Amino acid sequence: MSNFDMLYNFISGPLFIVAVIVFIGGSIYKIHQLISLVNQKEKFIWRYMSWKYSIRSILHWIIPFASTNWRKRSFMTIMTFIFHMGLVCMPFFLAAHVILINEAFGVSWWTIPDGTADVITVIVIIACVFFLLRRLILRDVRFITTPSDYALLTIAAAPFITGFLADQQCCYYRFWLILHILSGEIMLMAIPFTRLTHMLYAVFTRAYLGSEFGGVRHARDW
Repeated sequence: MSNFDMLYNFISGPLFIVAVIVFIGGSIYKIHQLISLVNQKEKFIWRYMSWKYSIRSILHWIIPFASTNWRKRSFMTIMTFIFHMGLVCMPFFLAAHVILINEAFGVSWWTIPDGTADVITVIVIIACVFFLLRRLILRDVRFITTPSDYALLTIAAAPFITGFLADQQCCYYRFWLILHILSGEIMLMAIPFTRLTHMLYAVFTRAYLGSEFGGVRHARDW
């Protein structure tokens, strides 16, 4: 067995399982921590939490242009939704990823056609470039940007860039394949422990705001 085969088997096997365990365990810990913090300091929040206003708010914020802020910045809205759609769809519904999950855990589901996956990947990469240029060019955005923002953007973009290069059989295919798997595992493990954790908190935050605005202030939060 070659060194490449040994490295590939390790990062696509044991290391992948570790990444999934860290992601799931870290996510459970962060959500538990959030609920415990609410119970300790702001337990009154539970009194006005409403399924009706929570779902109403969530639906308005996940539908493109349904909220006022989305309509005010149409191009930013398009880029944001495409970017997040790619982040959610590609890791879980790309055929190669489902095969990897099946090999590790023995489960599988339907997948995205390869041609569609290529289009989504390219669009996500373009969105990442847009977000980078926005932080570099716009003064107000650049002022509040920190090195960690660039690091998180790199973590999010790396799996798509390396995956696209590997899929297109570019030079050093094996290098891009290894880098793609590693960058994906790094992103997975980073989600619960960086600001990427908003992927976990978004539903709770939106439910809280929707309940407060709808049930307490009797107003819309979109």
